[in-house]
Amino acid sequence: MRPAAMNPDFESTQIDQLPVRIYQETSELYNHLASEVATYLVETIEAQGSAAAILATGNSQIEFLSRLVKYKDIDWDRITLFHMDEYLGLPGDHPSSFRYYMKERVEKLVKPRKFHYMRGDSDEPIRECDRYEAALRAQPIDLCCMGIGENGHIAFNDPHVANFSDQRLVKVVSLDETCRNQQVKQGHFDDIHTMPQYALTLTITALRMAKRAYCLAPEKRKAVPVKNMLTGPISTDCPASILRQTPNAVLLLDKDSAAEAM
Repeated sequence: MRPAAMNPDFESTQIDQLPVRIYQETSELYNHLASEVATYLVETIEAQGSAAAILATGNSQIEFLSRLVKYKDIDWDRITLFHMDEYLGLPGDHPSSFRYYMKERVEKLVKPRKFHYMRGDSDEPIRECDRYEAALRAQPIDLCCMGIGENGHIAFNDPHVANFSDQRLVKVVSLDETCRNQQVKQGHFDDIHTMPQYALTLTITALRMAKRAYCLAPEKRKAVPVKNMLTGPISTDCPASILRQTPNAVLLLDKDSAAEAM
């Protein structure tokens, strides 16, 4: 860990190869990240004519996305978007599906050039993984914005299915109990019995191939996984720990999520 440095908006440090920012106010985290991502997208489009980005869902992403889509300088019709995961068997119009989340919070508001969606209700999920993987491989990925689950997952790479050297970019996975309970506690499903047991997810290999990655993990409920991520071994026991060996990644915390690690 390198000594912490002060910025007008946040305190910064570095753990292995991972820069870590700690914001005193969660709202400042969202504001700063949205501004930085908007600038990066504008500069990327100016440099190469287009951009491709992977976006995450989840409660921690809502405020960030709501700010990002308000930036008028972003030429969204030059941006191709992907999302990270989708529940197996859930139709796209289900309020808890990630397709619905992205259509309501992003696509309808900014109308990107293309938004590639995982069809979790496909009759042939393995073929759907192949289709989505081909779309990902069709162009370089400039940006990945992700979160961390309460079990340390990134996307739906829970500890028991995470693989740091996965050859696939998309796969079908089972969801562990901690992950499923998190979705229920956050109000996405009525109970564990209505919560899907399987999902399609981008692999850790896919998430790490982006030219730039931001991982935002605010709130007290993320304090333990953040501690495991930053102070424990780099291991699939806490899949997010691999970001410590991902030079193009940045971790953004607030004082609550950083409380046990710093």
